[in-house]
Amino acid sequence: MGAHRPPWVGRAKTGWRIATWVQPGARRSEFAGVHGDCVKIRVQAPAVDNKANAALVRFVAEVLDLRPGQVEIEAGHGSRRKSLLLKTEEEPDWSRFSDRAEI
Repeated sequence: MGAHRPPWVGRAKTGWRIATWVQPGARRSEFAGVHGDCVKIRVQAPAVDNKANAALVRFVAEVLDLRPGQVEIEAGHGSRRKSLLLKTEEEPDWSRFSDRAEI
């Protein structure tokens, strides 16, 4: 699957790292294409009280068929640009971001 790995994905020591650009307060949580070198994700939750970060973790876990505990925000807690660590040795099916545009 590595031949089809998007540019916003990298291998990490304990799994996979993805660069995200998050838009909080959207009408629904959904994949929204690419923003620079990041995957753009809209989340329905507002950017208050860590709600958008929690919604991002749930959305990514759901789309990639992971448990929420396997998705961790490594950097960018207070920023739109975030680095997520996916704690799984098996490479996720990255095409699921476009196949399941919304949840």
